[in-house]
Amino acid sequence: MPPLVLFGIDVETDVGSFTPFYEGVRDGVPKLLDLFAKKGLPATFFFTGDAARRNPGAAREAAREHEVGCHSLFHETLGDELFPLPGVTPVLPEEVELRVRRATEWVADASGRLPVSFRCPRLWGSTGVLNVLESLGYLCDASYPMYFYRRRFEPYHPDPSDWLQPGRMRILEVPNFADMLMTSADPPLERDRDHWPLFRTGDGSGIYRCVESFLRFTRERGLRTVLCFYFHPWEFVPVRDRYDFGEATVLPHGFLTENCGDSALALLGRLADELKRMGCRFVRADELARTWDANPG
Repeated sequence: MPPLVLFGIDVETDVGSFTPFYEGVRDGVPKLLDLFAKKGLPATFFFTGDAARRNPGAAREAAREHEVGCHSLFHETLGDELFPLPGVTPVLPEEVELRVRRATEWVADASGRLPVSFRCPRLWGSTGVLNVLESLGYLCDASYPMYFYRRRFEPYHPDPSDWLQPGRMRILEVPNFADMLMTSADPPLERDRDHWPLFRTGDGSGIYRCVESFLRFTRERGLRTVLCFYFHPWEFVPVRDRYDFGEATVLPHGFLTENCGDSALALLGRLADELKRMGCRFVRADELARTWDANPG
């Protein structure tokens, strides 16, 4: 079985949702759709409910050739907080179902397609979120941050009492891949293992080292390889180094702003070509969920 590649596009407000703007959706989504059409690639666009409601044209265009999934209502923290962020407070457990249900409705209304794939903002998932997704009929969740938990290295069906353990839920959990062979210099989070945003930072070569390391890791363990990526439309438009909001100023770190715009688009195209050359097969999240159990590898 060749390595599978899932290109997931998290459609949210700009610069990691530290701004309220949608320039990335307005200008970045069309660039991505054009690139994927030229390369013949499928992708899954995970829209927040608000992004879909405010940009229905982008949601409909994405749905023409690709899958449109859901990415929460307003990019809020639905699951377990992995590290604190000022002003970003997890919603109450009893709020999760209402927010996911409403986000699902907004994405469906805007795109014309009922979403069956989900990704939690910042990859902060939880057992509670998975049970809500299961009850709403979702088939795939791509929220597992491999860099942090470092316990699951291929897609699995979670246990309803602990989403980090394999079980018998129908929904398929897809880990976002990371470099599991490196020695991390970032304990205890180990964010430096993660594949994002290596495709565009520096000269973009870091992503190839991460991919090759993960391929070696899975081969050595006899695992089926799924390279689940996450990108954002705002990475493909020019971003600023400073955003003033009257009462506060946001100064994004360099990894958020480096090489954004057309440079990032060219680097993503190069990455797609290289993954094809390596014999990888591109899939959407819904396709992966529907075929995973039928292809034991």
